[in-house]
Amino acid sequence: MSHRGRLGAVVVVSGLAISAQAVAMPLIARPQAAHIADTQVTPIVLFGKGSRREVEDFAARNKLDPKELKERFTASGLVECGIAHGAGQLTLADDVVTTAAHVFFDERGAPRAKTCSFVIESGRKQVKVPIDLSSIVAGSKDPYAIAAVNDWAVAKLSKPIAGVTPYALAGAAKPRTPVSFVARGHIDWGEGRKLSMERCMLHDQLTVGPEGTREFSFDCETGDGASGGAVVTDDAAPAIGAILVGWRSNKPFRSAPFSQTHYNFVVTIEGAFKEAVVAAASKVVAARPSATDKEPKVEKLADGAMRSGAVLHR
Repeated sequence: MSHRGRLGAVVVVSGLAISAQAVAMPLIARPQAAHIADTQVTPIVLFGKGSRREVEDFAARNKLDPKELKERFTASGLVECGIAHGAGQLTLADDVVTTAAHVFFDERGAPRAKTCSFVIESGRKQVKVPIDLSSIVAGSKDPYAIAAVNDWAVAKLSKPIAGVTPYALAGAAKPRTPVSFVARGHIDWGEGRKLSMERCMLHDQLTVGPEGTREFSFDCETGDGASGGAVVTDDAAPAIGAILVGWRSNKPFRSAPFSQTHYNFVVTIEGAFKEAVVAAASKVVAARPSATDKEPKVEKLADGAMRSGAVLHR
C-alpha cells in the first residue's frame, strides 16, 4: 500500500517531537507517544545518501566559501504561523514569499493562525517581518483536499527586507535535471532554524496541473517542516524553479533507495503560480480565485500524495 504525506506537522509535547500524522492521518502507522523515546523515527522519506548538509559542511565538501554561500542563500527563511512553521523564500522581490499552500492552511482548509511572519537570518541577526495574509494567492486554500500539484502559495510581506537578494525565477523544469534543495525548517536541524543544502536531481514529471504547474519526483533528502523550501537550478546565482511539497512511499519513515514507490516531490513555479509571483513582485496582488477552489478535485488516497506540512511547537 502506498502512503502519502506533505512532510506532516510535528507537535512538540513534553519535549518530544511527535508527527501530527500520527493524529491527523491514521492510515500511517506511527509509534505511540509513550514509546517515542525508545524508537527512532525518520521524519520523512530518505534515500540512504545522507548528503544533506549544513552550510559550513556543504561549503567544505564543495570547496566553497561558507560566508559567501550563506549570503547567497539568505533569501531562504521560515514562514511562522502561530505555533506552526514551514519553509519559504524571498522570490523575485524583497517583499514576496513563495511557499506551499499547506504552510498557511491546515487539513480542514482553515488558516493555521491569525498572524504569520517570515523570518530570515541576515548578518548573524534574525529578521522577522509580518506577512500580509490578505495578499495570499494560492493554488488552493484547502490544499489537502485536492491534488498536490495545486499546493503552492505566494504572499506579500508588510514591508521589504533590505539588503537581501531574492531568488530569481528559473526556466522550465526538465526531467533528469541537476538541482539543489535549499531550505530552513527541517526539524532535525537546529530545531528548524539552520539552513541546510543538498545537490540532487529532478526525476520524472508526474502530473500537470490545470493552471500550468507541474509535479516532479526528486531525490533530495528532506525533513519535517521544510515544506515550501526552494529547489534551485544554480548554486552560483540562485534561481528557484520549484518548491518542496511532499512525498510518496510504500516504505515511509525509513531509508530506502529512490524508486517510483519511494520519493519526494516538488511543484514547479509555472502557470498561475509564476503569474502570481510576477504580479506580487510588480506590486499588484492577483485577486483572481483559483479554478481549483471553485471545482475542487479530491485526491484519492491511492495516489499516495503526502504533503510536507508545517512544524508545530508547544
